[in-house]
Formats: sequence, C-alpha cells, structure tokens
Amino acid sequence: MARHLITSAIPYINGIKHLGNLVGSQLPADLYARYLRARGHEVLFLCATDEHGTPAELAAAKAGKPVAEYCAEMWEVQAKLADGFRLSFDHFGRSSSTQNHKLTQHFAGVLADQGLIREVSETQMYSKADGRYLPDRYIEGTCPNCGFDSARGDQCDNCTKQLDPVDLINPHSTISGSTDLEMRETKHLYLRQSEMKDQLEEWIDTREGWPVLTTSIAKKWLNDGDGLQDRGITRDLDWGVPVQRGDEPWPGMEGKVFYVWFDAPIEYIACSQEWVEAGKGDDWARWWRTDKGADDVRYTQFMGKDNVPFHTLSFPVTILGSGEPWKLVDYIKSFNYLNYDGGQFSTSRGRGVFMDQALEILPADYWRWWLLSHAPESSDSEFTWENFQISVNKDLADVLGNFASRVTKFCRSKFSEAVPEAGTYGPDEDRLIAALTDKLREYEQHMEAIEVRKSAAALRAAWVLGNEYLQEVAPWTTFKTDPDKAAAQIRLALNLIRLYAVVSAPFIPDASKQLLDAMQTDDRNWPDDVPSALAALPAGHAFAVPEVTFRKITDDERAEWQERFAGVRE
Repeated sequence: MARHLITSAIPYINGIKHLGNLVGSQLPADLYARYLRARGHEVLFLCATDEHGTPAELAAAKAGKPVAEYCAEMWEVQAKLADGFRLSFDHFGRSSSTQNHKLTQHFAGVLADQGLIREVSETQMYSKADGRYLPDRYIEGTCPNCGFDSARGDQCDNCTKQLDPVDLINPHSTISGSTDLEMRETKHLYLRQSEMKDQLEEWIDTREGWPVLTTSIAKKWLNDGDGLQDRGITRDLDWGVPVQRGDEPWPGMEGKVFYVWFDAPIEYIACSQEWVEAGKGDDWARWWRTDKGADDVRYTQFMGKDNVPFHTLSFPVTILGSGEPWKLVDYIKSFNYLNYDGGQFSTSRGRGVFMDQALEILPADYWRWWLLSHAPESSDSEFTWENFQISVNKDLADVLGNFASRVTKFCRSKFSEAVPEAGTYGPDEDRLIAALTDKLREYEQHMEAIEVRKSAAALRAAWVLGNEYLQEVAPWTTFKTDPDKAAAQIRLALNLIRLYAVVSAPFIPDASKQLLDAMQTDDRNWPDDVPSALAALPAGHAFAVPEVTFRKITDDERAEWQERFAGVRE
C-alpha cells in the first residue's frame, strides 16, 4: 500500500467559513483521505488555520480583542466546525505555532544563503489618519484590470489578478476609511522568484495529469507580460513571524514580520511537527524529507483557484530554492468557485450559508453530499435552494435511504430481524452482481483520479442498481408464491446495505455508520470482490431496522431557508 500526504489549503482565521470555502479545499481533501484509508493506504491528512497577516489583525480589532486571543478562540471554533462536518484531519494545526515560526525563519535563512532573497527600498502606502503603513489587505480600491470595486492591495478576488496597493484606483484604508494616503519609503525583503523561473517551469512540466485549471494558472503567471516577478516576503505589521535569518536577527528588518503568504504554506510542514508534538505521530520527517524516507510518499494538495499561484510558484520556489531535500507536491487539485443563488459567496461580506448555520439546519451528510456531487471542478457552480432540496430528496432520501428502509422493514415483517437463509441466487442476481462490479470499478477509477463529481455520479448509480433490482424481482410479490426465492432476494439486498455503507463512507460517513450499526457489523472491508462482499452477512445474522437515514426537505423549509439567507450575515 502507498503512503499519501494530503494537505488542504489552510483557511484564514478571520471568521467562520462559508460553504464555498469548504467545498473548495477541505471537503474534497477529506473525501480523498477517507477513500484512501478505506482502501488500506497509509494517509497523513493535514490542515491548519492561517493566522497571520492583516485579516487576523482586522478581525481581532473588530472583535475588540488582542489578536493572539482572537486567533486562539477562532481556532477552537474552526476546529469544532471541522469536526461537525466530519473532516478527518490527522492534525488541525495553527500557523502561529512555534514550529512554524522556527521553520519559516529557517527557510528565510537558507534562501538568503542561496542568494534568493534581496533587500529592497521601496515606497509603501502610509495612512496619516491611522498613523501607520498600510500593508496590502489594509487597502481596498477598484481593480485596474476588471473594475471590481472591492479589490484588495494584494489581489483582486474577482479576477484573481495579483496586485500591489499602488495599482488600485481610488484606494482607501480599511481601518479608518481614509483616502488621505501617501507613499513613504520603507525596506523589505523580496524572494527572487524570477531567478527560479526556468527551474519552476521544468518542474511543472514533469507533473503528470494536473488539472487544466492548475497548469493554466501557473503558466499564465510564469509567462504573461513580464513573466514571473520577484515578490515581497515581509510586511510592516505587529502580528506574524518575526523576520529573522534562521536563529539570527536580520539587520534593518527589526519590527517587521514575514508576509503571510510566505509562512502559510510552510505551515503544512510545521503542522506535521505539531502532529508529532501532540502525541499523534512519531516521525514527521518520513513524510517531508526525501533523505528520511519521503521518496515513496505521494503528496496531493487541495485548494481553490485563487490559491493556485502561491502553491505552484511561490511555495515551490521556497522548497526548491532552499537546496534541501524537501518533498514537493505531486498533484494539485484545484477548484473553481461555488456561487450562491445568483451571486458570490463572501466571508468578508457575510453573503451565503456559513458552516455553523448549515449544521444548525441539517446534519453534515446532507451538505457533504450536495457539495461534493456539485463540486466546481471544470467551471464555477452555483448553490440554489431548489437544487439542494431536489438532490437531497431524490439522491439521499429516495434512492439510498428508501432502499435500506424497504429491505429491512420487509424482512422484519415476512421473515425476522435476521438474514434469511432459504433460496439460491439466479440470473437476476448474477446480472446485478455484474452490473454492480462494473459500477464500483468505475467509482474507484474516478476516486483514484480525484474526479469528485464523476465519483458521486458513479456512487449514486450503484445505489440505483439496488433499487432497480428490487423493482424487477419484487420480493413482496415473489413471497406470495415462492418464499424461498424471496428470502434469497432479501439476503442479497441486506448485504447490499452493508456494501453501500462501506463504499459511501467517504461521502456520507455518518449515514454509513448508521447503516453499519443497523446491520450490526463492523465489517468495513472494501468490496474488491463483489460476490464475496455480498455474502459478508451470513444467514442468521441479526440486524435492526434503521431510523430514517435521510429525511426529505419540505417546500416550506426550503422557502424559509431561502428567505433567511437571502441577505447578508450580521
């Protein structure tokens, strides 16, 4: 079995994330991690909160709390919500950890030794009203590229173009709203990305089967206009990783911190060190150092398209440029945006459904199924309440839940609460087994390729096969004339419930557990051999009729939720 390292883009600490954030990185990463574990692979699945930079400072100021206290509280909130959505992280870390501080300072030191960091005197926006320099996210204005009127000083959320504050039209301070800004001179460190352009392009060309979205964004940044530019890696902020050259002070950089996008990806590695310190693992280096055994690790990253440039270019420059034997990513699964009911989800603007609100309405599996089966892979996708209701009612309630309910209730009423033993399988059962085998192999192929929507479609099709079989053989009718034959049909169907629970677990883990508990089995063996899997529950094996696995969403509920979430979150 292979070893798989999986990281999800780390969410900003500033507030509760919306469903678009969830499906853009953490949720599909969890799907893949759960699937690989179910197939017997060794998996290390890591995520963390991204706690530095202006979003943290601004959010803490708004909350009226010291930034360290705010970050600690919000980490607890995000960790609890991750658990609520059943995200199976091996460790959920913090970019403000001492491990990340030390590792970030280490990388800065070795990059400087390699000649890949230069000191630059530059002018930077200064707000007279605020009495301070304004790093990129403290400034908003109109994007010169697309005209979006709330572009930030580092990047436009609308067109994803990387920006500098001076590029913005009509900029203003996000602290005070003041437009009384002027440029003043300050010193910063720059990562010499341009020196690594050829090496980066060569490396990217060796990555196999990357999504078009990933490679097209990387190539655009490498080659458009003047090509890959050097990038500032320090900021005039109080909160962050203090600028040091390894363990030594960095003359002229006193009072500055590293740019959040320099230290945030390094947290992936630091998170594994936190994992060891937390007593959950015993050797982080075998996952990250190729001189310590990481050569046989397959490393997959999950992220939204706005994070792609940093993971295909900036972070690889850090890793490659260090000259040290660190593990590089093998595959980057990137996602487009999930939009909300005719507009954009937005954390900063409070628009859409947020993770805590979603769990107040319905259990995690309802959301997991809809989000993954509608994942924005090849293009942006859109959440609507009508589509959500239809998908839950038809896929989860009518197809999967109804199958388990019909089979168990019929068996209880006509036989007992145990797998019946009479009868033998015939041509109908053989056809079902053959069709199910084909569909499960298709499902596995899509999961191996991390084709999320296709995986969901193949899984649903496997559920449908069971329902079609029931309709065709109609055990409730067969029972009247041939009870033994009906017993064989129900024996197969009861075993199908266990099989469905096992293969559905990556998508809907709570429902999977409920069905396995009802079947009174701990057998989670993957159905590599379908005929054997459909004999896992032998004749006489006791079961219980499950509670309703998935309930239907009513029209009144849908209308109520649609109205409730039509505006913005306060």
